[in-house]
Amino acid sequence: MSITRFLTGITTSGTPHLGNYVGSIRPSVRASMRADVESFYFLADYHALIKVDEPARIQRSTLEIAASWLACGLDPQRVTFYRQSDIPEIPELTWFLTCVTGKGMLNRAHAYKAAVDKNNATAVDADSDISAGLFMYPVLMGADILMFNAHRVPVGRDQIQHLEMARDMAHSFNHRYGEHFVPPEAEIEESVATLPGVDGRKMSKSYDNHIALFSTREQLRRSIATIVTDSRAPGEPKSTEGCALFQIYQAFASESETEAMRASFASGVSWADAKQVVFERLEREIAPMRQRYEALIRDPDSIEQVLLAGAVKARKVATPFMARLRNAVGLRKLGAAQHTGTFKPARSTLPVFKQYRERDGQFFFKLVDAQGKLLLQSRGFASPQDAGLAIARLQHEGVDALDSMVENVGAVDGAAAQEVGKALQQLAGTA
Repeated sequence: MSITRFLTGITTSGTPHLGNYVGSIRPSVRASMRADVESFYFLADYHALIKVDEPARIQRSTLEIAASWLACGLDPQRVTFYRQSDIPEIPELTWFLTCVTGKGMLNRAHAYKAAVDKNNATAVDADSDISAGLFMYPVLMGADILMFNAHRVPVGRDQIQHLEMARDMAHSFNHRYGEHFVPPEAEIEESVATLPGVDGRKMSKSYDNHIALFSTREQLRRSIATIVTDSRAPGEPKSTEGCALFQIYQAFASESETEAMRASFASGVSWADAKQVVFERLEREIAPMRQRYEALIRDPDSIEQVLLAGAVKARKVATPFMARLRNAVGLRKLGAAQHTGTFKPARSTLPVFKQYRERDGQFFFKLVDAQGKLLLQSRGFASPQDAGLAIARLQHEGVDALDSMVENVGAVDGAAAQEVGKALQQLAGTA
């Protein structure tokens, strides 16, 4: 079975609300249970420093968000759940990618352009109050993704540009130093719900119209009571179209429950009774999670241990991969690059995958050892992404993947399989 690696970043600059739960947390937790998915989830606390300069708020938000995801069912035994700042290889990779990323591309980043446009509109210096952190944000995001060679990254449409930039960084690095990165693909969930807030606009803290995910039972009741409705009296039929109350209910209810509520609207249910039904339905789903959340918040050391254990898992991938990248760019022990007279590039001391395209339009890859001996030759792929995914699978699963990849690489057994296995172990840093 082919395994797809997903990576999701969670910004630690606030407390989750119902919109975050419906639009991100709940679908992500469900997706993490799939047998064909390997999931990485990280708390993006480096990213939060761009937006927040209050240390206590960063720390508290990290605690609340970690507790929220765990309370909602994220299983750290099934996924790799870690804090970005616990992976020192990420800022190192950020520098490697900085050195292969054009400034012109970063000039076109949406967040930076918006900040410059705002300054220009007020006739101040174009870069006034714009930090280098904001400018370099896409490179850090690229390092988050490429460090783990994620195949798919769930994003909203406003984040697609960052995925395209990460792909450009991967191609730029691969062009200079050989095939190391899998260009990631955006995973856009068109069906994910966008929840309205109490005023009918999109639920957002910036609008101050949100309902906190883990508010108390009474706070939840009061918040639902403030949801804006029209002036239709009890007994008058009510429309579900554009009704924030109905949309919030629908995001939690089953199909049969939704149809029953639709019928109640048509028969003239009072707004007070409808809000009571909404409250009871939300409370039924949220109450068990709230209980787990409150227990976790009271025991921050237990969350700390979960995150540290996740960092150990993540670094089992990141540390050997970073060693490979350091070797690729020439950050090696001096004895590995001896030369006399005219400088000649040192031969790689590690096996390497090489990806290429033939005249028929098919994409291929081969694995060669440090002396240039061919160890593995692929069959043709329709796209470079398919070839890259096959390479990533071999790098991740090693020789165990060969038996199920006969269609891609042909039969490999005996001494040849041993050589390929040893080469893949070297690439994984486990030889």
